[in-house]
Amino acid sequence: MTYDNANIFAKILRGEIPCHKVYEDQDTIAFMDIMPQAPGHMLVVPKAASRNLLDADPATLGKLMAVVQKVAVAAKAAFAADGVRISQFNEAPAGQTVFHLHVHVIPMHEGQRLGHHGGKQEDGAVLAANAEKMKATLAKV
Repeated sequence: MTYDNANIFAKILRGEIPCHKVYEDQDTIAFMDIMPQAPGHMLVVPKAASRNLLDADPATLGKLMAVVQKVAVAAKAAFAADGVRISQFNEAPAGQTVFHLHVHVIPMHEGQRLGHHGGKQEDGAVLAANAEKMKATLAKV
């Protein structure tokens, strides 16, 4: 399978579609998932064009995972979470729906059940508030 430059994350990276960004560096961007499975659900995406983990350059993976860790630590603090779920899917049979490498970072609370992946779109004001909460926390960690 080849990389499709028209995927939604490629469009976000090019600035063609807006997002509620929480973090960005030279290689990576993190933003709120618009259809969160739980409050604070974010996506961490490399800027390098990779369909998924299976075709990604190892250097891209190293930079990506360093940001995943940074975002996860901040998410746990920002959302007063008991833990953080990290998930990543490779190809449609495994649950991948957007074919640009990305990692889900989901703050979790004891006894919490996740909503359906790709379910209801969250209100923009809620996403903006959660993004601001994350940015403030990331500035401290």
